[in-house]
Amino acid sequence: MTNPSVRDWLFSAKTFLAAMIALYIALAVPLERPSWAMASVYIVSNPFVGATRSKALFRAIGTAMGAAASILIVPPFVESPYLFSVLVALWTGAMVYMSLADRTARSYVFLLAGLTLPLVALPTVTDPTTIFDVAIARTEEILLGIICASVVGSLVLPSRLGPTLIGRTDAWFADAQQFAHEALAARGGAVVQLPRQQRLAATVKALDVLLGQLSYDHASPEVVARAFALRERMQLFLPVLSALTDPMAALRSSAAIAHVPLFEPLMADVCKWIDASLRRVSSTPITDGDTEATHLRARIAALRVAVPRGLAPWDRALLSNTLWRVQLAIDIWEDCLGLRALIDQHHGSWEPRFRHWRVNAEEVFVDHGFMLFSAISTICFIVVACSLWIASGWHDGANAVFIAAVACCFFGGLDEPAPAIFRFFLSCFVAVIASGIYLFVVLPEVHNFETLVLVFAVPFLIIGTLIANPKFNQVAAVISLFTATFMSLAGSYDANFMVFINTSSASLAGLVFAFVWTRVTRPFGAEYFAQRLIRATWADVVRAVSGPPISDERTFFSRMLDRLMQVLPRLATSGPHHHPSVETFRDLRVATNSLDLRHYRDSVVAEMSEQIDRVLTNVRTYYELCVARRRRQPVPRGLIEAIDAALARIAQPGAGGAPPTFSTEIRLRDAVHALVGLRLSLAPLAPGAPAVPAMPGPAPAV
Repeated sequence: MTNPSVRDWLFSAKTFLAAMIALYIALAVPLERPSWAMASVYIVSNPFVGATRSKALFRAIGTAMGAAASILIVPPFVESPYLFSVLVALWTGAMVYMSLADRTARSYVFLLAGLTLPLVALPTVTDPTTIFDVAIARTEEILLGIICASVVGSLVLPSRLGPTLIGRTDAWFADAQQFAHEALAARGGAVVQLPRQQRLAATVKALDVLLGQLSYDHASPEVVARAFALRERMQLFLPVLSALTDPMAALRSSAAIAHVPLFEPLMADVCKWIDASLRRVSSTPITDGDTEATHLRARIAALRVAVPRGLAPWDRALLSNTLWRVQLAIDIWEDCLGLRALIDQHHGSWEPRFRHWRVNAEEVFVDHGFMLFSAISTICFIVVACSLWIASGWHDGANAVFIAAVACCFFGGLDEPAPAIFRFFLSCFVAVIASGIYLFVVLPEVHNFETLVLVFAVPFLIIGTLIANPKFNQVAAVISLFTATFMSLAGSYDANFMVFINTSSASLAGLVFAFVWTRVTRPFGAEYFAQRLIRATWADVVRAVSGPPISDERTFFSRMLDRLMQVLPRLATSGPHHHPSVETFRDLRVATNSLDLRHYRDSVVAEMSEQIDRVLTNVRTYYELCVARRRRQPVPRGLIEAIDAALARIAQPGAGGAPPTFSTEIRLRDAVHALVGLRLSLAPLAPGAPAVPAMPGPAPAV
């Protein structure tokens, strides 16, 4: 564990200042439970002002929604306790579902709406006439903490998200640089670098919430738009580099590489350019085009045209496919560098190099089955917990149900929530000990607010530095929350040991029940959900090759790519060639290459379109078999033979059925690229090469 930085101490001091202001106002008004105002400050505070503002706004909206729902539910249904429990559970479960469906910071609205209802409604079941007053009181206390946290965070040395965004992207660039070197140097025996792939995917995924908070940080619309464009290209870079590995390894494993002496020097120069461009990006914005990148693209184009005569047709197609993918990687890398420089320096213009129909899509993949399961699990848990509370007649059972519901809601989106709930329990236990010491040892000696601030300063300042650390954020936030709430501060000291024991033991008992519940009802691990996502990818491949044309292919591809980013962090290391991450990348390429083939088939002669249809039919049959048997099957030889036959027909002279034009050659080249991509994705290690006839003319039409 590293020592807290100056920024961490500054954040902690600001948070403590806001908490003490909220507590002072709550005591002066006075509000019913001033400690809730103090606790709310620690819940919403974030080292960055934009994150604090967005979280504060969404918490305020969610709190208001939950309080309003409690006022509507309690009076008419409190006399029917089991029906009342079901309604509370349904509301909370529905909010959990909606929070999981929204992958932005807005999900906090639904999460807080789901938690506020049991917070307000459950304690009032013994006296429903107080529901309106309790709802107003909890809302006032929470809003007071929110306002204090936002005001102090905005006025006292505000910390902006921009530097953190740059820091996150620089970490991504470092990993992406190494991944690019590995892809450009790929050979047949290359080992999958899963940890690096996982870091790249995790960095991109972590930007979702960060970019959603950027607009609350006084960032200009141009900066926000560039940040989203950068994230999109960062996400695309991983599959583009992965797609380069197979043709690069296949080309180097053949004798053809000896006939292309300019190839290896070109790849070495691409690696040098990546290194050099990354070193200078922080000082020199790449906004008017990188001359070295332009020169590399010219060398790639020249090599594709001047293909040596000694190359076999398949090797020529393979070389063209490899060079095309190298150029895609150069284009995306240059775009990423230019956007990063513009975000950092706030001046200049940017013209995208990577132009493709698959960019500018923001659709994400949501697993509705998993979300529904999480919501139903939460609903059933609350119903069972409430039933046990009602049957036992435990006066403080409402507190147990509420705390347990908090744990289930907060961790319902995890593959394995039980370990997180156990850490939640340990944090709550520490908070019980700390609040007990304060209540019965320290606070009896406190007789004014100034002394109260002094006795709170040391522990809460230390906790604040831990909240600023991502490793300890969750634990520290829970300790601060429960320490403040368990003390139940009021205008005068009236601590009761038995009340404290009942309240704290109810909270701990609720968390124990939540832990046991999730262990029993959710025994799955990350591997189970990874396989579930992979099977969803297979189903999308089937959609890509069959049925009516997909109405919005950009959105379709965006969902598949986002799902891939969710699969990678869940995978464990295994063998190098049939590693799940590699296979999933290849499934994505099969889908995109199949979509491309469906476009090309309508502009070729009937015989060629029949060959393409045969390929697509075989792809559909194979992936339908994988879906039906719920596991990846060996690729049938007939599928590979169908691809080879289509390659042989499309690549032969006069394939277009008419005198070749520039447009025809481009479309035939792209069709061959798609077929080569399909073959390498489905049979990357297949021995031998397909019998592809010579390409037409002096330049290859690939």
